[in-house]
Amino acid sequence: MKADANWRHLCVDMQRMFAEDTPWNVPWMERVLPQVEEVSKRHAARTIFTRFVPPMRAEDATGAWQDYYRKWDVMTREQMPPDMIDLVAPLKRLVPPARVLDKPVYSPWLDARLLSQLREESVDTLVISGGETDVCVLSTVLGAIDLGFRLVVLEDAVCSGADDTHDAAIDVLAQRFSVQLELLPTEEFLRQAPVLV
Repeated sequence: MKADANWRHLCVDMQRMFAEDTPWNVPWMERVLPQVEEVSKRHAARTIFTRFVPPMRAEDATGAWQDYYRKWDVMTREQMPPDMIDLVAPLKRLVPPARVLDKPVYSPWLDARLLSQLREESVDTLVISGGETDVCVLSTVLGAIDLGFRLVVLEDAVCSGADDTHDAAIDVLAQRFSVQLELLPTEEFLRQAPVLV
């Protein structure tokens, strides 16, 4: 990462509904949580947690998302305990100074809130952690690249429920986006991370 980077840590969807015993459980989340927590604790003021927030009912969703939530109706807010959309406990404790951005879809870029915040703060680099590598993380990364951000993906702090597609997503990012994106282990990132002034 460049020494003069003005960066933010964008932690994707580290929520109870993915960490606990639900149809959307991501078993790897427990494995990457220590790395995510370490970055978030050391740099809480630079951390933005996204949360994937399902609609109340399938009928409240847009277009093909209605079919998606008819399949996963147990994950609508009408049927799921309300606190399941919360961040996992070790991360929830960091808010504030860490911030939370709720989103109804995979990408956090659908509305202008996140981009507006980052532009106001003259952010040029995003450090990415969270889940899932092959869904919400991938959507977040590709949108950020399109918007011109430099990216650091913490390779041991992203997770998925499917090994094959996690590995494929990491390979695609490393091979096809190497000019705009850097893959780093968390420990190496923490060694070189510029300090917030």
